[in-house]
Amino acid sequence: MGKKGFKLILGVLFTVIFIYSSVVFAEQGDKDNGKKIYEKKCWWCHGEKGEGNGPAAEFLNPPPRDFTLGVYKYKSSPPGQVARDEDIFRIISDGMPGTMLGTAMPAWKDVLSEKDRWDLVAYVKSMTDLFQTEKASGEISLGSAVSSSEESINKGKEAFKKAKCFECHGENGKGDAIKKLKDDWGFRVWPRNLTKPWTFRAGSEPKDIFTRVSVGIPGTPMPAFADPKSETKLTDEERWHVVNYVKSIADDTKKLKEGEIVVKAKYVEGNLSEDVHAPEWNNAPPTAYQLVPQIIAKERFFKPTIDGVTVRALFNDKEIAFLLEWDDRTKSVPGDADAEKLSEGEVFEDAIAIQLPTSIPEAMQKPYFGHGDKEMGVNQWYWSSGSTSGAQTVKVIDSTGLGSGKARDTAKTDVKGKGEYKAGVWRVILKRSLTTANAKDELQFEAGKFIPIGVASWDGSNGEKGSKHTMTTWYWVLLEPKAGSKVYTYPAAAIIVLVVGQLWFARGMRKEYEK
Repeated sequence: MGKKGFKLILGVLFTVIFIYSSVVFAEQGDKDNGKKIYEKKCWWCHGEKGEGNGPAAEFLNPPPRDFTLGVYKYKSSPPGQVARDEDIFRIISDGMPGTMLGTAMPAWKDVLSEKDRWDLVAYVKSMTDLFQTEKASGEISLGSAVSSSEESINKGKEAFKKAKCFECHGENGKGDAIKKLKDDWGFRVWPRNLTKPWTFRAGSEPKDIFTRVSVGIPGTPMPAFADPKSETKLTDEERWHVVNYVKSIADDTKKLKEGEIVVKAKYVEGNLSEDVHAPEWNNAPPTAYQLVPQIIAKERFFKPTIDGVTVRALFNDKEIAFLLEWDDRTKSVPGDADAEKLSEGEVFEDAIAIQLPTSIPEAMQKPYFGHGDKEMGVNQWYWSSGSTSGAQTVKVIDSTGLGSGKARDTAKTDVKGKGEYKAGVWRVILKRSLTTANAKDELQFEAGKFIPIGVASWDGSNGEKGSKHTMTTWYWVLLEPKAGSKVYTYPAAAIIVLVVGQLWFARGMRKEYEK
């Protein structure tokens, strides 16, 4: 027997052993041991009796699963059937992938053994009598997968319309349809932004998407398009076309790229346009930043709807301009009837701000990212969307620490801003002179130097105002020198240190958020 044949047999043997061990663990799960693990690891969110009412529940969106109901949103069994044991095991093992706005459910596969995870399955199933009377028949059939092609994508787009997916997910899949949705328990739910597959809670592989389209999300308005009783039933082939269409609209420019923390401002000849669609912006590379809830100062905020922003920058000999772009399912305009229908309570203005130190720091020094400090203050360029009775506004706020912000007289600043909302996306330009007469109190931009920059965002339809908002830590903007200019101020080694620091901060913020 050759090496290839031996490896094939060995691979098959390991697969058989894995499947057999999984089946054994599933059938023989020790719920008593599962209870012990649950009481150590799970009750804080899910509650002592599994009712989804643990001490942390009020800070989490979506709320923790109520195991006593026996309803699992992300399952692979046919429509109308209970979840498979494998579905519960997968969620325990892998958690819910995505950004912080996906869910606070962590992955336990690196913490708990396989047997412990199956014991947890047995215990959470015992919290309801539903699994004593019902059993899933197996995994839903995937049919015959359809390879992606222009023809398939076009057919998927038509099936997307036929099934009326746009009524919730919007014409362009950004989840911006004008409809307020709630789940069966009365909680607000937002349609998935299909252009961001990395936020899909049950995976973004073709098989995962096909399963979700087929089975739906029990307990929510997301229907099962494989359900023969559904008025919008799709065939296996149509569902595969929808999968290919969804994959085709992914926008990777908004996906976080590990280690990419510098906004590279490009030099241009001539004037800087205030048009968000000006062709010059196509030459400015976007840098995606994650936005996290503001939890360092009162009033703390735990349930955001906006998870990221991309930043581009252009400059000429006189000015610098930033283009900030973020997905927002609602255009928040106080006084607008449609905005009020979609809002969680009072409607506030949508807003965005960039934060800069008052001067370019020496070496690695930066102000405190929460509104600066007494040793090094910050300037915040704040744009808001306006209301039915007022236009968009831009102001500069000077701060030397939390709660110290003071808006500058608009006549004493030349920061300008303009925003446009279209198809679920805000695009805002903020522009200012490179240098000003007030060199003591505001940043003077210089090419070739790394300058700290931070971003904050407010979703007015989500009750975000004042300290209730999302934010980034410090990142960097670099005005790239013209061709022929000399080396940058900081060596490459410094950038490596910065990357490590930013990743450490993001990890720490996530842990705080999940507490």
